[in-house]
Amino acid sequence: MRFELDADQRDFTGALDALLASADTVAVARAWADGDHGPGLRLWSRLAEMGVTSLADEPVFLVLAFERLGYYAVPGPYVESVAYHGNAGGIWTVAVLPHVPYALDADIADEVYAGDERVSDVGQMHGSVDRTRRLFDVGAIEGPWSAQFDRAVLAVSAQLLGLGERVLADSVTYVKQRKQFGREIGSYQAIKHALADVRIALDFARPLVYGAALGEITSSAAKVAAGDAAYLASRTGLQVHGAIGYTQEFDLSIWITKIRALLTAWGTPAFHRARVLEGLR
Repeated sequence: MRFELDADQRDFTGALDALLASADTVAVARAWADGDHGPGLRLWSRLAEMGVTSLADEPVFLVLAFERLGYYAVPGPYVESVAYHGNAGGIWTVAVLPHVPYALDADIADEVYAGDERVSDVGQMHGSVDRTRRLFDVGAIEGPWSAQFDRAVLAVSAQLLGLGERVLADSVTYVKQRKQFGREIGSYQAIKHALADVRIALDFARPLVYGAALGEITSSAAKVAAGDAAYLASRTGLQVHGAIGYTQEFDLSIWITKIRALLTAWGTPAFHRARVLEGLR
């Protein structure tokens, strides 16, 4: 399968990159994790003005947007509001069993759903390995697999792809600067090979994500490939950064913890692998 972006898609990605690159998304993410939603909500409004919240019926543009949201680690219930609900207006969130037991950011959402039912009572908050993911009890109920759910899985897959790309880019930059024994650590073959493996994994995952956007393959296949590639990027990023990579103060942690959280969000890797296998029978 050969896929190339057209002029409108390239222009959209460029504009989105320009906005997010100037938005200090690291500060936005750290503020969101600390309960200060102001910067994140202002960014949400700017993204809404660009049409990001209106992309539910444009799967390729949806993937483009969510890959950039991942690359810049933008916090907020974008998957729930934009991909699942297809809501172009306010901020919506949802919990639906068995794969989404808690509603993300229910404390700041305009509308909160348990499956298809709107709820008004928001319960206890649960933490996540990703501090920007604030999860709430809302009385989640069982829901069927649906086109909405597929779209949310696709969006998460695109996020994981973007997250992996960012960790790889930052890791490459770091190994060109860090020196040991008088040499840049990026000059060592072992590190080159490890980073090359990440590059290959991301390059193999990307066609599956876009293939899912085009309806050629399942969103589960995209989630498995993107999740594996992003997880490899996070492990390799930690290795090449050494001890500093484990610290919360270092910005790399924002991307690594988000990768870890999204690996199991909207269906675990085991579930999606089983779904892919079932489709082959």
